[in-house]
Amino acid sequence: MMYGYVRAAAASPEIRVADCVFNRHVIIETIYEASKLGTDIIVFPELCMTGSTCGDLFFQENLVREAENSLQLIAEYTTGKNILVVVGLPYIFSEKLYNCAAVLHEGTVLGVVPKTYLDDHSELYESRYFKPGRNAGMLPSPQLLFKFSDIPEVTLAVEIGNDLHAVIPPSSHHIRAGATLVANPSADNEQTGKDEYRRSLITNQSAKGICGYIYSCAGEGESTTDLVFSSHSLIAENGKILAESPRFQNGIIYTDIDVNLLCSERRRKTTDRDDHGYETIIVHRKNSRSKTENLMRDVDPMPFVPSDPALLAKRCEEVLTLQALGLKKRMKHLNMRNVVLGISGGLDSTLALLVCRRAFDLIELPHYDIHCVIMPCFGTSEHTWENAVKLTQLSGGTLREVPISEAVNLHFSDIGHDPQVHDLTYENAQARERTQVLMDISSQVKGLVVGTGDLSELALGFTTYNGDHMSMYGVNASVPKTLIRHLIAYEAGLSNSKSLSDVLHAILKTPVSPELLPPEAGGISQKTESILGPYEVHDFFLYNVIRRGFLPEKILYLAQIAFKGRYSDDKLVQWLALFYQRFFANQFKRSCMPDGPKVGSVTLSPRGGWRMPSDASVELWLEILTGRSQL
Repeated sequence: MMYGYVRAAAASPEIRVADCVFNRHVIIETIYEASKLGTDIIVFPELCMTGSTCGDLFFQENLVREAENSLQLIAEYTTGKNILVVVGLPYIFSEKLYNCAAVLHEGTVLGVVPKTYLDDHSELYESRYFKPGRNAGMLPSPQLLFKFSDIPEVTLAVEIGNDLHAVIPPSSHHIRAGATLVANPSADNEQTGKDEYRRSLITNQSAKGICGYIYSCAGEGESTTDLVFSSHSLIAENGKILAESPRFQNGIIYTDIDVNLLCSERRRKTTDRDDHGYETIIVHRKNSRSKTENLMRDVDPMPFVPSDPALLAKRCEEVLTLQALGLKKRMKHLNMRNVVLGISGGLDSTLALLVCRRAFDLIELPHYDIHCVIMPCFGTSEHTWENAVKLTQLSGGTLREVPISEAVNLHFSDIGHDPQVHDLTYENAQARERTQVLMDISSQVKGLVVGTGDLSELALGFTTYNGDHMSMYGVNASVPKTLIRHLIAYEAGLSNSKSLSDVLHAILKTPVSPELLPPEAGGISQKTESILGPYEVHDFFLYNVIRRGFLPEKILYLAQIAFKGRYSDDKLVQWLALFYQRFFANQFKRSCMPDGPKVGSVTLSPRGGWRMPSDASVELWLEILTGRSQL
């Protein structure tokens, strides 16, 4: 397994009803195809050894015996393939017939799992032929777990077809017992609209159980006397569909399930365990997977930004609403009708102003009580100044300009700093002066200072302590830089004012900069992404470090896939090391950050989102990236 991934396949080959020999050959051919691609687990449909539509032929002993004989031959074929096979068949035990799934590996039938809830509605009448397998400790047993010897995080359990539709599906118990993957061999017939219901069941169960779910559905080849089967197979992971077959087309789908992610998610949540009555069977495997093997799943380079336009629009509206509601509550609690914010013509302060407008609309306050303060100094460019002025005027806010150059120079004189030395003191003095101005103006107007800093800046510590780091309420505190661009573009699209939309688009085209160093040829000289690296890369790191908790080498591996052809491996290593260094070094800023609304799954608030000592060592995370440990 490479970096916690298990390759799973759901197969739906074309079979013949009651022809076990033909079906056996088809299953073996499919296993051969899957094994060539390094598949770890393959799941075939329910009763695929005979077909699920045999009807009263299930009473024919020669059919059932041939199915069991074919099972042994398929098991023998798995020798040397290093692949776990789940295949459905009728199975006799103690003079009773069960609808079962057999689990095969390296020439052995490891276990046989019976269906728990038989389907007796409409055209189906399973209890006419089969007995339910509900008793703990019986053979075949529904309480079997199959644990990989080389990857202890991989524990597979099986439920069959209609079991998933139960009020409490067997897989819920399997998951409580420790299963991280669930296989479901199914023979669910197709009806209009049923695919949506099926998809929702599988995604919901994988989300509730924080598990991988491999669902293989019967298709063409089953009898169409009364029903049609669609081969609608799906593979899900923690509420997300990773692979889905086209309906009405036999075949096989593959994907890599991130079991490492599933275990990480489970550790974050308090879940009870109960493996009473379960038997764990060890699957003795050899690990033949290579870290350089191609990953059979997409790696999203923008984890905070949905790729689907409709979903992105929904996300933008939700985030803006959450931000506005947070600010509304704080203003009402303090009985304030004025807010004060520094406006720079950059992305963050623009978003903060747009949020203020929404909050004021919710409270039914006039926009002129939004006090936008422009504080030009040594690095302010004409372009950003103009954008800030236009934005404030078109938004209906009250504009106030307070040049701070003279005050900062006086401060330099007081502390004995040479203004020609453009060092950290030179930059931070400007940021702290601006914060002082905002705080004092807020006292004048009896208003709330709204913070503009975002999640990405907090993660990297790219904020001046007790300067722009400080406010009375930080509306952008859990919004990453990559999403901010889309929030502003969304608001530009909603605006009835072409002039406002134009200035918003002009701001979107402006390079990200704190503008603390003098302009060059009238333009911005200090570009944040030239200093730190691209925000899209750092937001990718942020999500996978904080939300996923992945190992540094796994994050680097995923980044190399996500940004292939755009950034070199050396640059990605350099930027990831920088991310860790800055993240650890700047925790002290986050430990005393102002209140602000949580809008997504990642937040660095010390009051619940992220608790971390400010003096933690980063060495363990850096050692791999600096070559002191093997990748």
